[in-house]
Amino acid sequence: MYFAALLARTEDGWEASDTELDDVETLSDLTDLAREASVDEDTVLVYIEQEDAWFGVVRVDGEEDPRIYVSDASAAARSSYGEILLTDELLGREPGAEDEIAALEELVDLDVPEDGDPDDIQDGAGDPAVAAVPDLDPEPGPDAVPAGPLGELGLLADLGLSEKDLLTLRTDALVEIADALGASDVLETVR
Repeated sequence: MYFAALLARTEDGWEASDTELDDVETLSDLTDLAREASVDEDTVLVYIEQEDAWFGVVRVDGEEDPRIYVSDASAAARSSYGEILLTDELLGREPGAEDEIAALEELVDLDVPEDGDPDDIQDGAGDPAVAAVPDLDPEPGPDAVPAGPLGELGLLADLGLSEKDLLTLRTDALVEIADALGASDVLETVR
C-alpha cells in the first residue's frame, strides 16, 4: 500500500495535502505536480511511502531541479513509484543505460534452435546472436541498484532534519519529518 503527500511551505507555515499518483509516470510529472502546489515558488516536499518497505522525499524549490532521497533504493526499484525516483543521475548511470539493459535482457531470452547443440551455445560457436549473450555473472554489475539509502542526505537539513536523523528514519517517516518541519498539525488533516 502506498501513501503520498505534498507539503508546501507558505508565509504562514506549511500546507499539507494527500495526493494521487495515478497520472504520474516520470520524475518530470512529479515535479510538475509539486510546482502546481507551490505558493510563490516556495519549497514543496513530495513524500511517497510504501508501507514498511521504503519512503522517498522529493524537494522542489521553484524552478530548480528536484532533489531526491530514497530510504532503500533496492526496495524502491521493485515499485512503480520508486522507479520514478530512481533516475539515471541518482543511480550514477549513463542516461539510456536502462535501454541497454533491456536490450541485453532480450538477448538472454532468445530461444535456442531445436537442432541447436547445447555445447555450441555454451561456447558461443555457431549462432552469432548466441555469442553476443553476456556472461551471466551473479555479481552485481555497475547498473545494479544499491541496497539502502540513496540520494541527497542534506535534503532537509535547512528545514530542521539533519542528515543523521534522515538516515535513521524507517517506517512512518512522514510523522517525524513533519515534526521536524513544524507541520504535524497540518499533516494530521490529510492522514
